[in-house]
Amino acid sequence: MTDSAETALQAYLVTEVDGHVHAGPRTIRYEDLPEAEVDIRVEWSSLNFKDTLAAAGNRRVAGDLPHVPGIDAAGTVVADGREVLVTGYGLGAPHWGGWSQQIRVPAEWVLARPVGIDARTAMQLGTAGLTAAMAVEAIMRGPLELESGPVLVTGATGGVGLLAVGLLAHLGCHVVASTGKPDQHQLLESMGAAEVIGRDDVLAESDRPLASTRWAAAVDVVGGDTLAAIISGTMPGGTVAACGLVGGTQIETSVYPFLLRGVTLAGIDSAGCPGPLRVELWNRLADTWAFDGLDHITSEITLEELDDSIELMRAGKHVGRTIVQLETRN
Repeated sequence: MTDSAETALQAYLVTEVDGHVHAGPRTIRYEDLPEAEVDIRVEWSSLNFKDTLAAAGNRRVAGDLPHVPGIDAAGTVVADGREVLVTGYGLGAPHWGGWSQQIRVPAEWVLARPVGIDARTAMQLGTAGLTAAMAVEAIMRGPLELESGPVLVTGATGGVGLLAVGLLAHLGCHVVASTGKPDQHQLLESMGAAEVIGRDDVLAESDRPLASTRWAAAVDVVGGDTLAAIISGTMPGGTVAACGLVGGTQIETSVYPFLLRGVTLAGIDSAGCPGPLRVELWNRLADTWAFDGLDHITSEITLEELDDSIELMRAGKHVGRTIVQLETRN
């Protein structure tokens, strides 16, 4: 224990008492933190769908209870003041996560924050931003140029979707944003979407193994029937980056898009992103991939306000990014 560490910390703690799960802001002790090498004083965290599962006590995500959710965290190392961020790996699932004023994590999880990204901005991006960046990087590895045709983004009002729209537009793509929220068209256009379509529009010709080509590439956060329809309508040589499953975990498709059009299905695992690629992508997000509009899609809350935001996300009514302030400000 370092001299500068707090002995009492505020955190969002998930517990189980007599078979009932309880979750909310609690005071925990420094000694309660899991064993690891690096102590970080957290300034900001964020809210992601996986966090809502952990907050509900889902054992496949949270592991054993008690548990602190939060798959993102940004702050400073207690020992030396280094400005750092942590996203993915096991943070918040199942390792105790970022919804705590202080965390303790393995050294290999800790990433130095690139110049130009403060703790707040890091969490405006967070796992969602890294996921979007990995999806774009996967598309760029394919044979088609980004300007080859429309690039589809599904679930476009969520964190990953909005950040993917903003990043792709910044890189010069003709972005087609798909959403089931017609009242958010203006927001998507403000982030750079050239077209906004309903989610049912993506399913056109979905009963055909090879549909008319519509997309040069796609970032899909929905999965299920939507992902199958995207694959069948992707241009020859196109890449579909799959990074979500809210619409289902199973897809029914054929091998025709892969064999006759050379379509690539790229799975995106941001939690397991290799260290060198993780560093490279964060450096790009701080430099050539930095795009405008983050403040327009961000809501700021405290630990005490988390429950309301969690319920919105569970109900499918959440839009954009929600970041959680942990640092006490005078």
